[in-house]
Amino acid sequence: MAERTLIIVKPDAVQRGLTGEIIKRFEQRGLRIIGMKFMQINNELAEKHYDVHRDRPFFTDLVNYIVSAPVVVIALEGTDAIKAARNTIGATKPSESAAGTIRGDYGLEIGRNLVHGSDSVENGEIEVANFFMDDELVAWERNVDPWIFE
Repeated sequence: MAERTLIIVKPDAVQRGLTGEIIKRFEQRGLRIIGMKFMQINNELAEKHYDVHRDRPFFTDLVNYIVSAPVVVIALEGTDAIKAARNTIGATKPSESAAGTIRGDYGLEIGRNLVHGSDSVENGEIEVANFFMDDELVAWERNVDPWIFE
């Protein structure tokens, strides 16, 4: 069964014009886009998304940052989508990310780390549902899928 993950192209990446490059990397990896939108996240949704960090000192900074400018949210699907996406993204701290990852190639600071990716299958399902209604997700197969998925 294919996993789903939520990707958020964060405000810093959108402002820097990296949206297309980030999307390209996930597509080239073989992950299938099943939903995508350009949006301004409001405080309520931001707090819900970052609720796991509510008791941490950086919670307010996370919320303030993600609502500071538009983002692109993407629902991706594929075999081991969580792990594949996170490996494509790189370590949370860009300075610890390998070259060839999004953060390793384009990031410098943890507070401007360009992209969010779900960290577990369960959170992938929850996060996709938080940002997309069922009718905004498209189940489809690409002609190349047999060349990507066994």
